[in-house]
Amino acid sequence: MGIFGRRKTREERAAEIAGQVAGGKGFYGRATRAFLGNEDFARVQQSIGAYNSGLGVQQLLAAGAPTTAAVVVSISDTGQLVNHDPVVDLVVQPTGGTDRITLHTIVSKLRIPRAGDQVLLVADPAQPGSYLYAGDGVAL
Repeated sequence: MGIFGRRKTREERAAEIAGQVAGGKGFYGRATRAFLGNEDFARVQQSIGAYNSGLGVQQLLAAGAPTTAAVVVSISDTGQLVNHDPVVDLVVQPTGGTDRITLHTIVSKLRIPRAGDQVLLVADPAQPGSYLYAGDGVAL
């Protein structure tokens, strides 16, 4: 521990800046909003939200959260990319259910689901009753 306390790692600093940008707060958030304008800033916020939900899914699966099988009804591209992976609007129907669920999520560009494919969902602990996309269950 130095004179000024514990120094943050690059990952911690990057996460802090991404949080500021997503919230539109702090120097980075206000500067991003000013340079991009409201419409493009909203797209940046959506992309950061999709990225954070992907990280949350990985943590839930590592913790052993149960998954639910679903069938892809339709998929549409949003035109956004996060780490070169597409952000899509995915409509799925859980196996044995009649309700359709619409998800705004990142999918791997190597394993983009198609209509009729089976995928996995995991319950979203932040929003009870909603789901997060957990991939197709095939390890790469």
